[in-house]
Amino acid sequence: MSDSSQSRLTPVAPGSRPELAPLEARIQAARGRISPLYQVLLNSAPICEGWEAMLSAVRNRNSLPARLRELVILRVAVLNGAPYEFDAHVPHAETAGVAPATIAALRDHPAPGAVPGLAPGEAEALAYTDAMTRAIEVPDAVFDPLRAHFSDQGLLDLTATVAAYNMVSRLLVALRVGH
Repeated sequence: MSDSSQSRLTPVAPGSRPELAPLEARIQAARGRISPLYQVLLNSAPICEGWEAMLSAVRNRNSLPARLRELVILRVAVLNGAPYEFDAHVPHAETAGVAPATIAALRDHPAPGAVPGLAPGEAEALAYTDAMTRAIEVPDAVFDPLRAHFSDQGLLDLTATVAAYNMVSRLLVALRVGH
């Protein structure tokens, strides 16, 4: 029986593989550190490079307000049972103006409309997050209300954020990263 508290892959210690130095330097510059997630991703330099490029675009260069982006990331983490992801994004959510009571409620997993302190469009975005994460297929009744709050770019950015962080949480949970 395996130990569920340990990562399933050996993390690559920063500085231990000279051929990874340029990639590690880019991660360090972009993120300020090489987190346990990136130490696992360094087992495959091409995947790590692509991951960093895509997730940097999703987190830092899309049209969503930081507050909404972080609400969505927290919601995905809760829905997928990824506490490492949730805890890693709490400081970002707080910096983006999400109240502690809202963060606590998200952790407790209420229905999107029952989360306190949401701005217009945020409950609809969380309902969309729930549908994408749980069922993948999104009913028109969940998607259509988003049009009142988001442009086509906003809808794509919201969808890409939910999709990307589902990928993150699935990797974290499957490989037991950050336990």
